[in-house]
Amino acid sequence: MHVNIDLSGSEEAQLRKALGVSLSEIVTDSLLINSYRTGRVSLGQLAAALKLPTSLAALQWLADRKIPLNYDLDELEADHRTIREQLGVNL
Repeated sequence: MHVNIDLSGSEEAQLRKALGVSLSEIVTDSLLINSYRTGRVSLGQLAAALKLPTSLAALQWLADRKIPLNYDLDELEADHRTIREQLGVNL
């Protein structure tokens, strides 16, 4: 996908200098982070979009950027039920 952002030459130069990385990378990361935070993409979809080998690598990518997991109390309780049912362990 190709996206155009209309900036003057001086604005682009200032942003490049301030951010220290390519604007394309910043925009891509921002889009993916926002999409993950809002539940529009899953962890697996995030990994695929970033061309990471596993969801675990995507977890690390999020952690490196201090982005919390999309994991709520209902999911935690469901995981606890699964552990009890499959392993017979009470948490």
